Amino acid sequence: MMKFLNLTPHALTILSGDVTTHIPCSGPAPRLGVDREPLGELMDTSDGHFDGGTHFYDEDGMPWPCPVFPIVRSTMGEPTGLPEPQEGVILIVSALVAEHPSVSHRPDLAYPGEAIRDDSGKIIGAKGLCAGPGLAVSLREPIHMCQDCGERPGVNP
Repeated sequence: MMKFLNLTPHALTILSGDVTTHIPCSGPAPRLGVDREPLGELMDTSDGHFDGGTHFYDEDGMPWPCPVFPIVRSTMGEPTGLPEPQEGVILIVSALVAEHPSVSHRPDLAYPGEAIRDDSGKIIGAKGLCAGPGLAVSLREPIHMCQDCGERPGVNP
């Protein structure tokens, strides 16, 4: 048996066959550090008419203030706020955190599986969990059975 800690920013609903499990948030969500490089600004001219110079006009010909958006290049860094591994505990984190190369060795990271949506497209749950790289490796290893009960500890195939 394993204990699951939900370190995403949302309560999770995991569906597995006929079983629905709700997992509340268990703590702050680990994130990836982000470096941002300012690149300049871009004007949004989609709702106005540009005269080719410096003036924008709305549909009625009135001068129109054109929104200007700052543009940056974001580069993802290392995970921050990720707890140390604990025996018998799987941490459910974001896919970006679980799949980051710097933690690919960790056998305790998973993330929500394929999204299940209602008729309006809203996510209402996930089909199981996805294993991070380290967890996938540990689950593919040869099965070591418990000498007392004949089962594989922590795994229910």
